[in-house]
Order: sequence, then C-alpha cells, then structure tokens
Amino acid sequence: MGIEDILISEVKKAVTSIYGIDLPSVEFQPTRKDFEGDITVVVFPMLRFVKGNPVQIGTRIGEHLKEELEEVADFNVIKGFLNIVISDAYYLAFFNASREDPSYGFVKETAQGAIMVEYSSPNTNKPLHLGHIRNNLLGYAVAEILKASGKKVYKTQIINDRGIHICKSMLAWQRFGNGATPESTGLKGDKLVGDYYVAFDKAYKQEISQMVAKGIDKKVAEKEAPILLETQEMLKKWEAGDPEIVSLWKMMNGWVYEGFDVTYKNLGVDFDTLYYESDTYLLGKDVVAEGLGKGIFFKKDDGSVWIDLTDEGLDEKIVLRADGTAVYMTQDIGTAIQRVKDYPDIGGMVYTVANEQDYHFKVLFLILKKLGYGWADKLHHLSYGMVDLPSGKMKSREGTVVDADDLMLDMTRTAAEISQELGKLEGYSSEEKNQLYKTIGLGALKYYILKVDPKKRILFDPEESVDFQGNTGPFIQYAHARIQSILRKVDFDNDITLQLGSNPENQIIGFHPKEKELIKQIQLYPETIQQAAENYSPALIANYVYDLVKEFNSFYQQVSILGETVHGKKVLRVQLSEQVAKIIKSAFELLGITVPERM
Repeated sequence: MGIEDILISEVKKAVTSIYGIDLPSVEFQPTRKDFEGDITVVVFPMLRFVKGNPVQIGTRIGEHLKEELEEVADFNVIKGFLNIVISDAYYLAFFNASREDPSYGFVKETAQGAIMVEYSSPNTNKPLHLGHIRNNLLGYAVAEILKASGKKVYKTQIINDRGIHICKSMLAWQRFGNGATPESTGLKGDKLVGDYYVAFDKAYKQEISQMVAKGIDKKVAEKEAPILLETQEMLKKWEAGDPEIVSLWKMMNGWVYEGFDVTYKNLGVDFDTLYYESDTYLLGKDVVAEGLGKGIFFKKDDGSVWIDLTDEGLDEKIVLRADGTAVYMTQDIGTAIQRVKDYPDIGGMVYTVANEQDYHFKVLFLILKKLGYGWADKLHHLSYGMVDLPSGKMKSREGTVVDADDLMLDMTRTAAEISQELGKLEGYSSEEKNQLYKTIGLGALKYYILKVDPKKRILFDPEESVDFQGNTGPFIQYAHARIQSILRKVDFDNDITLQLGSNPENQIIGFHPKEKELIKQIQLYPETIQQAAENYSPALIANYVYDLVKEFNSFYQQVSILGETVHGKKVLRVQLSEQVAKIIKSAFELLGITVPERM
C-alpha cells in the first residue's frame, strides 16, 4: 500500500472519530519547497462536510495521524494545508523493497481481457517514412507499457496490400519498369515499388495537363485520364482473380515485405500477428451484404452501399463502391471481426492511426456497434499528430517524404559527428563505436518523438534531438552510462539491506535531503506506468525519466558518492545510483530505446 492510500484511510478515520462525519475523499498535493513536509493534505475541500476553522481542523487531523501512524514523523499546518513529514523509516523500507523487486514498477499479467494494439499498417506501394516512424514508435511503446501495467497484449498490423493505390505502382512498373527488380537495381524492394508510385503520379499529371490543353475541364480530366481508368480496370481484374494481375501483385508485394522487414528490424519494433487487407476485405463485403439485408446499410441508385449516420451527428458514409469494389471501411469492418474470431480473449483494441483519420474511426466504431458487436465499446483510436520537418509537409505521391531508412542512417551519422567532437571514445574499437553511434542516434530519434504528447503535432529537428543537454535521449543515456562508471569503481559489497541506526557498517542515521528527493522520484515509477497505460501516452514515461535524471544529477552534484567516508552512507548512495540506472533502463525499454554501458 502506498503512502497516499495509508493516509487516505487514516484521514477518513480521523474525521469520523473527531467530527462524526464520513469524508468521501481526501485531496493531496506535493508540499511546497518553502515548507517542511513530504506530502500535503488540502483541508479546504473538507469544509463542505466539516464546519470549522481550517487550521484547527488540519491540526486535529495532524495530531491524530502522528499518534496513529508510524509512517508520520511530524506535521505542520499553514492556513488550510496540512503538511506531513513522512518518517525516514518508511522511505528506507520502501527503497529496500524496490531494490529487491527485479520487476519494480511492473504489474503481473492479470486475467482481464487482452488488448490488441495495431500500429504501422503501411500501404505496399511505398517505403516507410517519418510519419510511419512516429506511428511505429507510439504503437510499440503503448503495447509495452500496457504489458507493464498488467495487461496481456497482442501487437498487430493490417497491411494495406490491395486497392487502387497498389495498382498505381503495379501499372507504372508495367509501363516504365523494363523488368526492374531489387536485385537488378540494387534498391530495397519497398523503395523500388515506391519509385513507381511516384512515376504514376507524374504520368497522371501529364495526361491531365494534355487533356486540359485540349479544352477538357480539369475535374473531368482528373476522373477520366487514361492511366487512371486503366488502373481502375486493373483493380477490377485483381478482385476477379485475374492470374496475370495477381501474379504481378504477389511479386511486387513480396519485394515490399522484404524491405519492410529490414526497416522494422533496424527500428526495433515487432509484431505478434499480421493481417492483410486482401484477406479481410471479403469478410467485410459479406458483413455489408448482411447489414444491407437488415436495413443497417442502404443502396443508392448507382449501386453503391452507404450507411446513414446523420442521426448520430455524423454523415452518410460509403461502405461499398458502385462497381462492387471495397473501400477502406469495408476492410476495417472485416478486420475487426476477424481479430475477435482469432483471439476470443480480446477485451479491447487500440488503433494507432494519425488524427487525419479521426472521423473514419468514429464511423467504424459506430458501424460495428450498429452491427451488434458488444466489444465495439472497447475500441480506442490512438490519434496522433503529424510529423513535420522545417522544410514543410511530406507528400508521398510527389516523392517528398523523408524515408525511414535514410532518417535512421542520418541520425546515426549525426550521433557519430557529435560523439567524435566530444572526444570521449578512447579505447573503443571501430565496431563498438559504430554500435554506440547507432544506439545514441536511434535513442535520440525515438525519445524526441515519444516525449511529445501523442495528440500534438511535431516539428522534428534531427540536430536538436541529438543534443547531449536538455530533454533528449542522449542526455538520459549519458546519465545511465555515468552511473555504470560509478558502479564499476565500487570495491565493496553494496548488496546489503540498510537499516536506520548508528552502526556505520550497514546502518544510516537519516537521509540527506537530496537522497530523500531521489527516493521520492523513484517511488513515482509504478504509478507513472499505470497513468501512461490509462492515457496511452509514452510521453508520461519519457518525461518521468527526464525528471528522474535531473533529480539524480542534482544529487550527484551535491553529495559525495564513492568519496563518502561513512560506510553506510556510501552504500546507500551507491544503491540509489544503481536503482536509478535500473529504472532508466527499464523505462527506456518500454520506449524501445537501448541504453549504453559506456559513453
């Protein structure tokens, strides 16, 4: 039981005992730096239930707490604030327990329903880019945080491997590829296919310009450009199972998957199961047909199928085109249903998708609810802001995206340049240096993205992210490496359980203020994990670790660790440093970030 839980129970007992009133809740806040105390009970909210002077009420409750709880060493009342001093014995007992727990902060998996977290979910017509990096990092971190909070988690993605955009790359390769393959060009398969997606857009715009020059209205030209009509025909043939088109589709998608696998490995993300739109869109079409018969959907004169959600404050939404081909909504309906069939223990799903699709997911969840699926209430859209660069917004069709592989390579190079300038790599082999550059570069990239609340848009600055000062990944990685350096110099047994007392060997008389502040920060780790899980926000973990490192650096600057002459104090400070390092490593693992032993 945490100190707040202990205090809540006893404050309520005090109010009942003194005033004969059942207090519904107790409000806390951190004690202000200029007052003595560790935690403050706010008396003012109690005045709705307890009549009297807030100073007198606070004093009587404080006297009760000091008498009844060994955890309370003292108290003071400033106006309507009851500042409580928690005993050193409580903090030391907590610290010893946290050290002895190898999975401190984590909760064992509970028997509640599992959660499936979807992320990445790329199209197979282009390589992964900076936007996909934020998606992957968010989804992976949320999945790991949910696991740490006690949930069973399945990581998944839906690979958008069919549709008009896929056919655009296929048709462009047929027209302009001259049989090019990843082997013949030396390109990763996803990059090769992405080049033809750009080539299609270029040819499409040229045809539109030619049609407009002949006097055809631009909107008409955009719909009737020959290359677009040919692509639409290709999609129909694919859905009809045309052997030649299906063979081309399999070959080009195969190239893309091999490329994706390399990127995922370098980024450090993984999946438990994969879903393919080509497998689930048919189930979606069947469900639409069934819903049409039940009156959930309706058919328009052109044969397209829609759902009317105007009564829900939304709009009409298409679920099947007039030519019978599926849309994204069709596939997403089928995918959700298939996942629950495959994993009956699923108690919820998290969709990691950019905020441009907020409306889409409102509609999807509502459709599934109208179709009668009770689990539709447990679906969550992890909506996140887009990632911009100083040069502006990225556009896949125009080939102006920042390629994920290139960005990771650039981050590693930037980390190498900065590390070499700092000149602290004596004794490293070339292999060790390269591994360290990658660790720092990727850590910088991941932390810079994950420290921001998912809902907020990001302006990504690569150089700022690799700064060794401030709220950055390398700053935190360096703190871990510094602690490892301290631990390597320890020449005594620090694996002992300290006690309060006067024996200098394994006892301490009390805490230095900086030791106590560090213990308080360590104490916040478990609840931070739970809050991050509840809010689907890795930013809470990232910024917690930053605060922990700031507190450690202040501790490091103000107290002597290995130079301390009193043995018990020295052991405590080494143990505190070691525990901080363990939490840095644990928290960064939740974010998918590696910490180095040396920097």
